[in-house]
Amino acid sequence: MPKTMSKKRCGWCEGDPLYEAYHDKEWGVPNYDDHKFFEFLILESFQAGLSWITILRKRENFRKAFDDFDYRKIATYTDKKKEELRQNKGIIRNKLKINAAVTNAQKFMEIQQQYGSFSDYIWEFVNHEPIKNTLEDYRKGPATTEISDKISKDLKKKGFKSMGSTIVYSLMQAMGLVNDHEELCFRNNDL
Repeated sequence: MPKTMSKKRCGWCEGDPLYEAYHDKEWGVPNYDDHKFFEFLILESFQAGLSWITILRKRENFRKAFDDFDYRKIATYTDKKKEELRQNKGIIRNKLKINAAVTNAQKFMEIQQQYGSFSDYIWEFVNHEPIKNTLEDYRKGPATTEISDKISKDLKKKGFKSMGSTIVYSLMQAMGLVNDHEELCFRNNDL
């Protein structure tokens, strides 16, 4: 019996069904939804210093702990609620990252008021057109770019926390502002 051909994916996700599903359905797909942007803003900021698969495995726990990533609710979290989050073993219990999530929710809404949506604000940095990179091997891809540096600097100026250039570049990849799928990956030309 002939062996069935499996899809060629980016090397970083191969072998883990959760990683592969995220890669196949979400990563690099242009997204314009503010709720989804905020979800990934939280997840990417908590990922700093950890592997992305760690965050993916805790994603549903984060969703429950952070009120389905409702930035309006998160912006009003009290010290009591933040302490509850610090005791929640299902998420990353980092005090600075939890505080940053609350601050970022408040700043996120300020950007919405100023620009109409967070999506409009951030997509402007790439002229509303995804950047398509050419990568043979994901390990040779950039961790930051001039654009992620610029976005990070602007977010920090606007009061955001835990939004360094590497985190911003990961956000850009997750939300499809940049397509960093490897050349031989089946998703590369789909986007």
